[in-house]
Amino acid sequence: MAVRRVLFLCSRNRLRSPTAEQVFGAWPGLEVDSAGLAEDAEVVLTAEQVDWAELIVVMESSHRRRLQARHGARLKGKRVICLDIPDRYDFMQPELVDLLLKRASQLLR
Repeated sequence: MAVRRVLFLCSRNRLRSPTAEQVFGAWPGLEVDSAGLAEDAEVVLTAEQVDWAELIVVMESSHRRRLQARHGARLKGKRVICLDIPDRYDFMQPELVDLLLKRASQLLR
């Protein structure tokens, strides 16, 4: 089985994208990473992470726009998907985990 490299992005890499990394990190056939697009993110997105990823999953459409503005040339041939998950959940909050599973499971199988 080929391994897919999936990068999860949110604003500050404190709540949504680290939860997604945790939730999907144990899935067979996936290598996952996460980062934030804000300057004060726990892990600030790097060009290397963009290059590494085969699939990039953003939480909000504003993240897609910021990603495109900063790394547009690096996104050629990559799939960028928006889950439309607002920033109102805590890290590993059960409702966030359920939403991630509902919106991303089909994409990642």
